[in-house]
Amino acid sequence: MPPLPIPSADALVLAWFFLCWAGYAYYADHSRWGTRELASILHDYRLRWMRRMLERDNRIADATIVAALLRSNNLFITTTLFILAGLVTVLGAIDRAREVAGGLFFVAPAAREVWEIKLFVLIGIFVYAFFKFTWSLRQFNFSLVLVGSAPMPKETTASDQADFAVRAAMLGTRASSSFNRGQRAYAFGLAALAWFIQPWALAVAAIWVVLVLYRRDCRSVTLATLADPVTDKGERRPK
Repeated sequence: MPPLPIPSADALVLAWFFLCWAGYAYYADHSRWGTRELASILHDYRLRWMRRMLERDNRIADATIVAALLRSNNLFITTTLFILAGLVTVLGAIDRAREVAGGLFFVAPAAREVWEIKLFVLIGIFVYAFFKFTWSLRQFNFSLVLVGSAPMPKETTASDQADFAVRAAMLGTRASSSFNRGQRAYAFGLAALAWFIQPWALAVAAIWVVLVLYRRDCRSVTLATLADPVTDKGERRPK
């Protein structure tokens, strides 16, 4: 059996890193335990938004909201391209990067081949993020088309309006889901930077990112504000 291109410790923590990422993604996006997650609650608000939009004759505000979401996507797409350009630049000057990192007392020495693998992993993560953001951008563009083609209040039946609202809300949720996956890739991409310090630092960073994402998606004050009744002062109202 040919030897691994990286030390076994690095291979183990890399497998743990992707296991944490895939495990949390499944929990948040597909498992029944993630149904009270922030994105799921927001889908109900999108459905309510689309129903209210169909009751209005003027949809300028709705189109403006979708356009703002498009600008957020554009910002992340541009940022991702800059990050990828920087990573490719470091890949071309990897010896200099190893020399600089070698002067730091807390960075474990690693072979040139290991550094190349680390950089390619980072590049792969941000390429994945780029495709998620661009797909989200396209879906928000589709949402903008739906807003423009929304029937007027007296043009269709109530059942047709309900069907349109469900379709429009679902498209917005899918676009938001792609955007969230791109942001999740950013979080794990930042965690992957710890791999340049020590192998165990990557394992710790992956756990830390999972905990932060879980806290924000499933246990945050923002989620409680959206999901639970509150008073005029923003305090949670007893059910």
